[in-house]
Formats: sequence, C-alpha cells, structure tokens
Amino acid sequence: MKKLLSTLTFVALAALTSLAADKPSKPNILFILADDTGIDDYGCYGSDRFKKLTPNIDALAKSGLRFERCYAEPLCGPTRTTLMTARYVFRTGAISNPITHATSFKDEPSLARTLKSAGYATGMAGKWAQMGDSPGDWGFDEFITDKTAGGWYWQNGYNKNGQHVDAGKEVYCPDACLDFTKDFFKRHKDEPFYFYFQTHLVHGPILRTPDTKEGTKGEEALYDDNMVYMDKQVGQLVAELEKLGLREKTLIVFSGDNGTAKQSGTIGGRQINGHKSTVLEGGSRVPLIANWPGVTPKGKVLNDLTDFTDFFPTFAEVAGAKMPKDVKIDGHSFAPQLLGKKGSPRDWIFVQLNAKWYARNDGWKLNESGELFDMSDAPFVEKLVAADGQSAAAKAAHQKLQAVLADLNPAAGKTASGAGDAATKAAKQAKRKAKRLEAAGAAKQ
Repeated sequence: MKKLLSTLTFVALAALTSLAADKPSKPNILFILADDTGIDDYGCYGSDRFKKLTPNIDALAKSGLRFERCYAEPLCGPTRTTLMTARYVFRTGAISNPITHATSFKDEPSLARTLKSAGYATGMAGKWAQMGDSPGDWGFDEFITDKTAGGWYWQNGYNKNGQHVDAGKEVYCPDACLDFTKDFFKRHKDEPFYFYFQTHLVHGPILRTPDTKEGTKGEEALYDDNMVYMDKQVGQLVAELEKLGLREKTLIVFSGDNGTAKQSGTIGGRQINGHKSTVLEGGSRVPLIANWPGVTPKGKVLNDLTDFTDFFPTFAEVAGAKMPKDVKIDGHSFAPQLLGKKGSPRDWIFVQLNAKWYARNDGWKLNESGELFDMSDAPFVEKLVAADGQSAAAKAAHQKLQAVLADLNPAAGKTASGAGDAATKAAKQAKRKAKRLEAAGAAKQ
C-alpha cells in the first residue's frame, strides 16, 4: 500500500512539474512599439540599409522568436486602438487617425484593464496623441506622455500621470520616457507588471538625438541616428531588467505601428511594395519579435500570420487573465507559439484604412473592390489576378477570402463623424463594383 501511495505521489508530482514547465507562472510583459518603421528598417529582417544599425533588436530576434508576417493597420491611431481592444477598426470606428479619439474606454475592452484585473501593475510611456481619453482611463496605473500632439522630442516638459511637468530646461522626451520606465521596473520588481513602451522614434519630424554629432546634416543621416538611438534604448531597457534580476521573468515583445513612412527600403536589393498610409504590404507589414529567456524558442523564425488584434488575447493567456465577455474579440492568441508549440495559427489577417481594406491568407489577398492579388512574391510584388484568368487555386482563394469579408462585413461597421460617413459611402460603392467584377468574370467563364 505504501509503495502504491509512493508511486501515485511521484506521478502526481511529475504531472505538476510538467504542467509548470508547460505553462510558466505569470511573467512581466514589456511591449515595445516602434513608430513608422517596417521590416525594411531592421537588420534581423534583412534590411540593406540597417543591417548593422540595430544590434540590440537583432539580438532579441537571435535569442528569441521572430515572426515573418505580422500586420498592423497602415496608420498609428488605428493600430493603437486595435492593439488596445483586440477588435478590428470597423467595430470601434477608429478607421483613420482623425477619428480615433471617438473610440472611448467606456465602450470598448482594454488590454491594460484586463491585465490589471489579473493582478498586474500597468504602466505606459510615450505616444498617446491619437488615442481618446487618457492612459489612466484605459487602465494604466502610471504613465508619461507628450504634453501636446506633435511635441515629442526636444521639449521643456511632459505629461506625467495626467499632470504637466515643467522640466525647467529643454529635455529629450524619449529619454524622459526611458527614465520613467526604468523607475517603474524598480518600484514594481516584486509584482508582475505590464509596461507599454510606445516610443516616438522614428516618427517625423526627424530631429537630432542626444548622440548626434555636431555638423550632422540631412534627413537621411538624422534618420539613421534616430534608428540607432531607438535601438540603444531597447538595449538599455533589457540591461535594466537584467540589473534588477527580472530578465528571466520578463516576456519582451517588439513590434511597429505601421510600415515605414514616405518610402520603404530594400531587403536583399529588392524594394518593399508600399509604405505607411497605403493598403499594401509596405503599409502594414511590421516586425514582431518575442523574447522570454528559457521559454521562447531560440533563434526560431515563424511564418505564421498575425495581426494587431492578436496581442490582447496572447498577453491575457500568458498572464492568466480572463478575456472580456459579451463583446466580439477578433484576436487569436499565439501564446502556444511563445512556448515553442505549433498552436492554432490564424488562416487570414484583416487590414483596413478608411474605406479600403483587405483580407489576406497564406498566398492571396482580396480587397474591398473584389480584386484578387497573388502574394507569392510579397512583400515585393502584389500581382493582380484578372477575374477572367484565375487558376483553380486562385478561384478557391477568392471564394474563401470573399467569405471572410462577407462575414466581417466592414461596410456595415461603426464609423465616426463625416469621415466615417464618407468611408461607409465609399465602401458601399466598392461593394457594388466588386459585384460587377464578379458578374463580369462569371459571364466570361
């Protein structure tokens, strides 16, 4: 009998040990969001221009998990709303920058509030101008942000926890955000925390950094300096976590809010198609790196499709938090992939800007006008497939993606103000055009 009990005890302990190893205890979560930088700005993604200028970010990818295909919205305001709510913008009304303020914390779920309810201390540093209400309203215990929209680099003060702080001298606000973040780490090192570090780097205007050498001129040289400075701050955040003994307990996730501004760069000598504010690969395809020592697979590259609705459910699962009920959540958790498992990768992603949108799966993309694109050579080429020349594979993809868009029905979504009304009108026109294209294609078959 004693031998049996001993055996059962051993089995039970083994099961508990296996469970603990399978699902680690609540980690700290540091989410770093870069501004206006697509995959073409990072060495670990093969950037020609920045292959040696982002060593700290590249190191996170080398020792962690790098996703090849992550999609944000094409502009910063919609992306930030999508991240916070795990809902596509036609549901929240945040279809473009001018109207994201209309999305209220009173009406929508919040990532910060959800993690806070699970016992996490919550903090935020950096850009907030495009979001409505205040970071505190959305669930952040502590925050530091720009004092005015557009005033985010060299200023004489900033907003801290809802109060203006007069620095008494000109300060570089990204440094003030970094110092605030490091102090937050120290004060909350004995409890789980979620920190949202949404740097303004490298959004325009492209100005000098504290490290810029005297005499440096030209936007291109200053842009390089800004990228280097952002990478330096990432390294400083990692170093601070290590100094506090928190690195092994912290999941770091790095991404970007949209594609590169003005003109995307090249990878392997090939030009990325599109840039910020376009509904092309270069407008939305952004870096995604996850690094949790001893947990995330080391140096692994995943081709899984992800979009910005996915962070909320992923962080909630990692934190052991309950997702909001009675509201449509569009995100899919990729927490299993962080543990080295296959998980359940999504079949498609969705991107929208005003009255333009598309659904994209592994090899194809269908937009609001019913146009199908072959994405086999993306992010460099998006080949339009003629309606009357579709292969069997193209027809099958068209049918599947059309079903996705019909189920989402963005044209009937929530909008705000005149811009939203215009978007709805344009969407209806696009839907009619898509039907005409489909009918014309059917008639030729």
